[in-house]
Amino acid sequence: MERKSISILCENIVNHKLFNAFIIFLILINAVVVGIETYGHLYERYEHWFYLSDRIILWLFTIEIMLKLIAAKPTFQFFKDRWNVFDFIIVASGHIFVGSRFLTVVRILRVLRIFRTISIVPSLRKLVNALLLTLPSLGTILMLMVLIFYVFSVIGTMLFKAIAPEYFGTLQQSALTLFQMVTLESWASGVMRPVMEHAPWAWVYFVTFILIGTFVILNLFVGVIVNNFERVEAEEKAEQADPEQEMLKEEIQLLRQEMKELKDIIQQSNTNK
Repeated sequence: MERKSISILCENIVNHKLFNAFIIFLILINAVVVGIETYGHLYERYEHWFYLSDRIILWLFTIEIMLKLIAAKPTFQFFKDRWNVFDFIIVASGHIFVGSRFLTVVRILRVLRIFRTISIVPSLRKLVNALLLTLPSLGTILMLMVLIFYVFSVIGTMLFKAIAPEYFGTLQQSALTLFQMVTLESWASGVMRPVMEHAPWAWVYFVTFILIGTFVILNLFVGVIVNNFERVEAEEKAEQADPEQEMLKEEIQLLRQEMKELKDIIQQSNTNK
């Protein structure tokens, strides 16, 4: 009974709105501390305080994970959520590398704790879930993009190798130039116009690539991400609706049972008369 009450207490703490706000505050403090550490003179001067603050933050994160583990019913349910697993690994790794000689590794792990913001803030978590769902579709789009890049790289090398060897001298240079163009970074003034001074018709090649590479391909990326974002929202709404439906079913079942008992009582009283 005592264990059950502790579990309920932990559940109430974990589900409290201030608990989430406090964890976000801790993550922000951790981010600020890690940022200040990059200033060498400050780190050397206050190294002890940096270490102490890191230990305190790490143990507060550990307490958070322990509370969530106790609140989970059953405990292994905690690990069914991949974001919980992510948090557990980040916090556990901080304890594993305590006193490590590899200072760079320790500092990187401190920085990685900032990513915990994703698992705490629902909107960020939703966005990352949508991005993860897009990976299979993005693979297909990436294949299409590689084909387009390869075709235009070969054509660009053949046409402009002699005119602009610094941009289209080899297949690799052409591909790199096209990558710069697809980011829309100085593609007109830096690449197209110098080539057009020697080949006025070159605009056909460049404009065609920009239309296909930038507007079509990038819009495909955006479209896939938006579709998956809507899918994640729909799944979350379905998950939220399931507990409510279960509660409604339980209430209906209780009402039926009470009505049956009441009916039995009435029948029994009629029989006695």
